[in-house]
Amino acid sequence: MKELVHEIRDLIRSARLAVVHSVDLIQVLTNYEIGRRIVEHEQGGAERAEYGKALIKELSAELTAEFGRGFSRSNLQNMRKFYLVYLDRLPEKCQMASGKLTLPPKGQTPSGGLEPVQATPANWQTPSAGLVSPFKLSWSQYVFLISIENPAERRFYEIEVAANGWTLPELKRQFNSGLYERLALSRDKDGVRQLAEAGQLIARPEDLLKEPYVLEFLGLDEKAKYSESDLESAIIDKLEHFLLELGKGFLFEARQKRFTFDEDHFFVDLVFYNRLLRCYVLIDLKLGKLSHGDLGQMQMYVNYFDRFVKLEEETPTVGIVLCKKKHDALVEITLPKDANIHAKEYQLYLPDKELLRRKLEEWGEEVGE
Repeated sequence: MKELVHEIRDLIRSARLAVVHSVDLIQVLTNYEIGRRIVEHEQGGAERAEYGKALIKELSAELTAEFGRGFSRSNLQNMRKFYLVYLDRLPEKCQMASGKLTLPPKGQTPSGGLEPVQATPANWQTPSAGLVSPFKLSWSQYVFLISIENPAERRFYEIEVAANGWTLPELKRQFNSGLYERLALSRDKDGVRQLAEAGQLIARPEDLLKEPYVLEFLGLDEKAKYSESDLESAIIDKLEHFLLELGKGFLFEARQKRFTFDEDHFFVDLVFYNRLLRCYVLIDLKLGKLSHGDLGQMQMYVNYFDRFVKLEEETPTVGIVLCKKKHDALVEITLPKDANIHAKEYQLYLPDKELLRRKLEEWGEEVGE
């Protein structure tokens, strides 16, 4: 009986999720088509700028009076921009044919757009019928994405939202933390191009890294003083946020992981496992300036895990020393070139996105992008 209840419960939940996804998809496709019709109608106007403003204003008044909320001038402008930004996303055969959409009665339209009732366009399949749609996200997420002017950056975030199931607040946080710029600055030309074409792919330890790591969610920036223990405790308290900042495939294993070697006890601040690379990732936290002793200690931790903890089929352990200030020359001279150890800075506030963009532009000029 319990097994039957469990199976039926999963079936109902899956069906409800499919319905929600179906409603989101129809709303996005409908808004795309509204945007297309606005643009096509504007093209018939004599003075397009003036005509467009008047058209949006009049259309908003007419639709709001008949269908209620969801058709403000700003929302109609978003639909127009959505169509222009994703102009080539839908093939011509997928365009909505006039008269194929049955609208709900007045007063029954949900906020944010039109919802079909019973009938859908002939060329659109529902998710349950196996739809392969070019649009995977919600309308609110697309509204945010079309505000991103850089097409490569916009495409990167669209891919990552779909792949990781980010909510709108998570998308905004990743954008505000400059995730695209931080990843791009650590890659070559081909790597930056790959971000826009396929998102963040994890194939080697270097793909896990970003700099700086942004830990504004810990709330420590307002404190005049904090210890390494305070930093570690704050990370554990906000572990879900920290995992999101670390990136794809991370699983938390232990805090202050103890191991004994020659009767001496050693403690690794944080131990994670990355299921994509199938390796342990050790993190040590340092408040002050990085020293060669910090790097040597992490090297010992990594060696121990590689020799006594990891399984034969797993890949080599990765060590990350998170510090407030690193010294690139010190890292280079202390560690061998093939060391799986990385020193990365962290900061407790959101970065200046404009500064990150300028750095990325300068980097592009240096490599001839």
